[in-house]
Amino acid sequence: MSDAQIVTPSTAFDLLLAGNRRFVAGSPQHPNQDAARRTEIAPAQHPFAVVFGCSDSRLAAEVIFDRGLGDVFVVRTAGHVAGPEVLGSIEYGIGVLECPLLVVLGHDACGAVAAARATVDEGLAATGYVRDVVERVTPSVLAAHAAGHRDPEEILDEHVRRTVDLLLDRSRVLAERVAEGRAAVVGLCYRLADGDARLVAAHGLDLSDAA
Repeated sequence: MSDAQIVTPSTAFDLLLAGNRRFVAGSPQHPNQDAARRTEIAPAQHPFAVVFGCSDSRLAAEVIFDRGLGDVFVVRTAGHVAGPEVLGSIEYGIGVLECPLLVVLGHDACGAVAAARATVDEGLAATGYVRDVVERVTPSVLAAHAAGHRDPEEILDEHVRRTVDLLLDRSRVLAERVAEGRAAVVGLCYRLADGDARLVAAHGLDLSDAA
């Protein structure tokens, strides 16, 4: 992807989907990972997407979307929980770097979600600063239970959707960009076993032609 190209939210989403399909098929192209690309982007970065995902070591965005240097602006926390630093980082990617797409990336077998479920279902409290992470995931578990959802995948989907809604609610920069059609936000759930990223939420994106 040339930095000079104007990328819309839809084309940015298509680029990520295409890369994920290559990754799932076991035929990655490893674009933009050579010395020439390193030299090209040294003066400035122009990523086409912000990826806000879980810190899980099995969830490396550049790998699962088959992208390279300068392609994605990545923000990661355990359980993709969002505090002020995360919001500021996302606003930098959307508002300053002008990325047209924000992806919230969750995954199955998430330790933070499992810990929150254990807290709600069994009263098992986390210790130290891990407790802060778990407390931020707990509302998603409670909301899923209130809707009658007990399946781990359904709870994960709820957590991703709630994270998307939280970011749009708390960040005026992000909400305005989406309202103006200059950016979109999607929520994806990644399956560790097969590598597929499944869409569970979308705001500001026309999915009528999505593959």
